[in-house]
Amino acid sequence: MRRAILAGLVLALASTTAVTAQPASRRAPPTAALPPVTIYHLEGRRSERIIWLMEELGLPYQLEFKPADMVATSAALRAINPAMPVYPTVKYGDQILVESGAIIDTIVNRHAPGRLTPALNSPDYPYHLMWMHYAEGSLASRAIADYRVWQIRPPTERSRLVDSEQVVQFAEDYLGKHPWFGGAEFSTADIMMVFPLNFAMQLNIVDKTRFPNVNAWKAKIESRPAYQRMVAKARPRGMVGNLPALPQHAPPGPRTAPAPPPR
Repeated sequence: MRRAILAGLVLALASTTAVTAQPASRRAPPTAALPPVTIYHLEGRRSERIIWLMEELGLPYQLEFKPADMVATSAALRAINPAMPVYPTVKYGDQILVESGAIIDTIVNRHAPGRLTPALNSPDYPYHLMWMHYAEGSLASRAIADYRVWQIRPPTERSRLVDSEQVVQFAEDYLGKHPWFGGAEFSTADIMMVFPLNFAMQLNIVDKTRFPNVNAWKAKIESRPAYQRMVAKARPRGMVGNLPALPQHAPPGPRTAPAPPPR
């Protein structure tokens, strides 16, 4: 009888240990040690995102570029990444990385878990992730395509399809209900969104006066100390090699609805 009771206690203790140990196995891994990070940069390029991220997180990095010298800067980039000489290129330990969104996620997830990202189970997380991808997938791609086409032939009417004004308006409407692109708090989604919005507004692809929510958000962004440190390091002599602004953008306002198909 005593042996049966003892066996039951041992079994119960083992079950309790297994139950209590299970949550520990699901805990986030400890913050990984940051390897040496070198950011290959050129003024006004997407590499500003990575510099800004490191300033926000207070993480060490080396900046590789020659201010106001595009030839020397490009030569340094091609020496390290001849197959894909784009900005940003980041040397992360012994790995060469491109794509600013992927670089941002790698650094945050490994070296700053829980920072600049909403909690996975929060209502803000899907919005944060959506804008992380929207920045390049919808906004930058549409604005850049319109810029190139409109350089050749300035538009006289808005496209019946999604165009630059509509992709910026979508951001404007969201910011009318949320303070940041990540939802309630500043996040890496805001870091991703600055470049394409600046591109669309500064190059006259859209009428920047029509987007008060975006302009208010930009003012908040530009007042952040980490953003100001980024600008001082990334553009010590101001912007170099600016693209020319368009002479005109598509007329603002509602798009003309497509004609119904003939019956």
